[in-house]
Amino acid sequence: MAAFRWQFAACPSTLSDYSPVSTPTLAWVRRRQNQGHRNCNSTNIKTFHGLSYSGGSSTCAGRNRSSVRCFSALTPELKTTLDKVVTSDKVVVFMKGTRDFPQCGFSNTVVQILKSLNVPFETINILENELLRLGLKEYSSWPTFPQIYIDGEFFGGCDITVEAYKSGELQEVLEKAMCS
Repeated sequence: MAAFRWQFAACPSTLSDYSPVSTPTLAWVRRRQNQGHRNCNSTNIKTFHGLSYSGGSSTCAGRNRSSVRCFSALTPELKTTLDKVVTSDKVVVFMKGTRDFPQCGFSNTVVQILKSLNVPFETINILENELLRLGLKEYSSWPTFPQIYIDGEFFGGCDITVEAYKSGELQEVLEKAMCS
């Protein structure tokens, strides 16, 4: 298994201009007051195994500073990147924090279960990038974290993982994935 670190560097000039209002499948954002018109010229917004994802030039639209816009966080480029990431390892966990420093109890529970089963897995810290976090909710159609992918398929969150672990189903699924 190749070790990697998936880094997401947000475009601060664009992200700082907006603040989330609500985050269902679509994110509603409101332009913050007293912010000038800016362009994001970052061309290497997201990187994974040398693969760059750039959302393009993001422009703060409109002169009306109180205008509200709706956008989907799951862009085609992010979807393509996530497709590659979830198939890059047999087990991938999108979580709050890292394997060595989980920053939420649910993420810690999933990490402890996977460690107890001696399963190799990769973790990706969703707290490093808000657009990644929002995009993943759309990608998986699952609103909470952690999100566990086994053999490229979404398995579930913490509750499903705990139930599957207790019933023995998780061990079977992992065994099958490791053998494929």
